[in-house]
Amino acid sequence: MRLSVLDQSPISEGSTGAEALRNTVDLAQLADSLGYHRYWVAEHHGGPMLASASPEALIGPIAAATSEIRVGSGGVMLPHYSPLKVAETFTILAGLFPGRIDLGLGRAAGTDPMTTFALQRDRRQASPDDFPQQLAELLAYLADSLPEDHPFARLAGTLPGLPEVPAPWLLGSSLQSAIWAGELALPYAFADFINPGGAEIAATYRERFEPSDESPLPRTAVAAWILCADTTEEAQRLASSSRMTMTLLRRGQLIAVPPPEKALEFLAREGKTVDNAVPGRRAIVGSPEKVRAGVEELAVAYGAEEVIAVTITHDHQARRRSYELLAEAMWLEPRDVLTSAPRETF
Repeated sequence: MRLSVLDQSPISEGSTGAEALRNTVDLAQLADSLGYHRYWVAEHHGGPMLASASPEALIGPIAAATSEIRVGSGGVMLPHYSPLKVAETFTILAGLFPGRIDLGLGRAAGTDPMTTFALQRDRRQASPDDFPQQLAELLAYLADSLPEDHPFARLAGTLPGLPEVPAPWLLGSSLQSAIWAGELALPYAFADFINPGGAEIAATYRERFEPSDESPLPRTAVAAWILCADTTEEAQRLASSSRMTMTLLRRGQLIAVPPPEKALEFLAREGKTVDNAVPGRRAIVGSPEKVRAGVEELAVAYGAEEVIAVTITHDHQARRRSYELLAEAMWLEPRDVLTSAPRETF
């Protein structure tokens, strides 16, 4: 089983977005050395908690600062963009870092309705809900498979990073995304941290999978909240920070990631304990032994060949430690890598 990272570039209370982005590069270097398979960065807009507004801008610096780990988007929220522009951007990245770039694609806005509207170029009316058409056009550019009489057909041959192209993935948390991924023979990454009831959806993806020459078999990854510490008690204490932010998010209140002491006080006032603060959300939190068992159970439930860990803590060193302990618990093989952008000089 492969183990990977999804980084949302969390902004800690008392810190800045710039520091969060530097922490992302630092964590990617650590993940590379620990033996993680891929490192994806997310897309979120208009909030004080996450600095990951532009995965396409982060991927290049991360790939340049690492050696072997795959780097990509988890994901690009395609409704905000022109398919051609996305294809051009990611072939540039693929050309610079051959064989290492993933293009994870999502349908969600990654923000609230007002910020979504602010992201539009044309604000005379809401953008159409034409994700299937956007996705088909983007994939056709990458595969150079537009019909000869299509008005954009010649553009596929002009993508700047050719012959290198990124590896496309479809991201989702719903049945519809699973159906699309299966019909298009795409690898599928399911967001269990958004919808923890997705095992049957992942099974539907495999049932609906239509093999192609490029993708003869389905490939399933599952992304989940995971936090590991030396003891379960310490892991639960650290997890209180993200549980406070998620509790308030459900009420429409957006905050930076608070320190555990502040979060524990908040949860106590709410009458919540550290292990039941956000109903309906699965979190694999605990000691290395407990987390290993949870990760293995999750992978079996989803029939997944890969688990992608999403970890948010107030303290960056605690997040680094969580990924170190997780790598040890899952017996990852460390890499002897050279990092080209040491943290202290980045």
